[in-house]
Amino acid sequence: MISLWSCIVGPRVYRLYEVITAANETESQSYTPNTFEKCGNQIMQGINIMWNIGLYTSPLIVTYLWRREYFCLMGCVSVVKFGMGIGLLMVVALALRGLGRNTNSQYTTFLKKLNEAQANYNSSNKLALSKYDCDFWAWPADFYWNEVEGEDSKPRVYVDRNTRSGRTGGAIRKLITLPCHIAAWCVAHLFGRHLMYPGSIQLLQVAMDPYLQAGREKLVKEFSGTRGKLVARDGNSIDTMFVDRRKRFKSSKKLLPSLKEMGTAHTHGSILVVCCEGNAGFYEVGNMMTPLEAGYSVLGWNHPGFAGSTGTPFPVQEQNAIDVVMQYAIHKLNFTPENIVIYAWSIGGYVGTWAAMNYPQIRGLVLDATFDDVLPLAIPRMPGWMSGLVVTTIREHLNLCNADQLSRYPGPVTIIRRTKDEIITTQEFVLASNRGNDLLIKLLRSRYPKLMSSGAVEVLTQWLAEEPVEQASLVSKWAVDSDYCQTLLNSYIDEHSASIPMQIGEDLEEEEKTRMVLFLASKYLVDFVSGHNTPLEVRFFRVPWTPIADTSYVQVD
Repeated sequence: MISLWSCIVGPRVYRLYEVITAANETESQSYTPNTFEKCGNQIMQGINIMWNIGLYTSPLIVTYLWRREYFCLMGCVSVVKFGMGIGLLMVVALALRGLGRNTNSQYTTFLKKLNEAQANYNSSNKLALSKYDCDFWAWPADFYWNEVEGEDSKPRVYVDRNTRSGRTGGAIRKLITLPCHIAAWCVAHLFGRHLMYPGSIQLLQVAMDPYLQAGREKLVKEFSGTRGKLVARDGNSIDTMFVDRRKRFKSSKKLLPSLKEMGTAHTHGSILVVCCEGNAGFYEVGNMMTPLEAGYSVLGWNHPGFAGSTGTPFPVQEQNAIDVVMQYAIHKLNFTPENIVIYAWSIGGYVGTWAAMNYPQIRGLVLDATFDDVLPLAIPRMPGWMSGLVVTTIREHLNLCNADQLSRYPGPVTIIRRTKDEIITTQEFVLASNRGNDLLIKLLRSRYPKLMSSGAVEVLTQWLAEEPVEQASLVSKWAVDSDYCQTLLNSYIDEHSASIPMQIGEDLEEEEKTRMVLFLASKYLVDFVSGHNTPLEVRFFRVPWTPIADTSYVQVD
């Protein structure tokens, strides 16, 4: 009876990664449910889809029931009968599924290994469990946020949300604006977060599921990836995938290649790239492939509410998620912060800049197709009459202020701009309206305030509005000498320091400031001629530029 109950409530199995064939070889196979289990699964999946459709269309359903007078006694009886019918159907489906699983040797073998791993989660039991792709909720936790001593009391850096949201004024003003704040909360929780993070929509995940399974299989079979569950401080489980390539390197002093060698070497396994996906991105089919093809060790993870990760992708939960991912990388995977590069794509720039702000010792931050602030992108996409409500909703509940967080990170940065981007532009396909331009300008203002005069910013804005060919012409027009600018920067660092913000530019003429700004912009910015969702080519993935001398490493064949 215990075995049958475990089969009823147990997780679904999707693939077996190592199956012994008749030729005594191992191969990956789809899990094959028998007729009873397949029937039960189909009924449960149908009910789940109906539930999600009903949830998203609930206002229409409630309106319909109200007009049909279902909110009277007799109407309520009909609704209860309908609910009881669905409940009975679920009981039948669960019974069929349990019976089918209990008579399937593949499932009972999996269940035995799962129970052993849950009872004693050691390396041997994890290895046995990792040969299966199953519902992730049943997977034992690999790392808890408070495993590291003192982590629960470690101070975290935040952007001042009260200042950003404009929440000032006395009690009377707060009382007057209370309805607006209530409406903003409802908008954010009912549909706002789904618009901003469509990957959290369950129906989309159901449609994506075959592709996610195929992506996990590729990462496990071709790249020897290891799946792990992390538990964040809010209790959310974060689904991760780690590919380790450190065995190819031996370092004389540090596990840190030089910038020059990192740009030309075939593999950089001693560097860990932590990937942060976009608003509909999953590590299974996301930006992990670019650093993997470049030879780096890579750690991918899914946003809260995406695939195997639990929770909802509100900013606080996003912060907790990337925080436990970084702790896992440092304390469990044993990468030093100096050997970690964060690669953030699109809306992943929020968690990427937050992690960089809180872990300033990291090797660098790569921001791909991201923006400075989500508000200027949200307002044009909503009806004009909602602009006030949009501002309140964003600032109080979905305040993705990437530029503010980036200004608090002093380390190396690369901004990759998609010149054909149609998502993070306020005017579609207009390069001058790409919010990556504003991100770069705000970065330079925070780091080199004395260089960013009105004249220099005007020329920089013109340069950012041009395609790469026209940019080169503008650089030639201003006679920008890269060697001279680099020497000027190095002289300042030698005389003062490389601490941010630098005060270089106080004694420079306006033309020299402009040349320096164009030089620095060319170092921080990489243009990729593509749309927003095109996978980044390996040759455009750069470990961020820094004027500080780097250390070298020894590669082992």
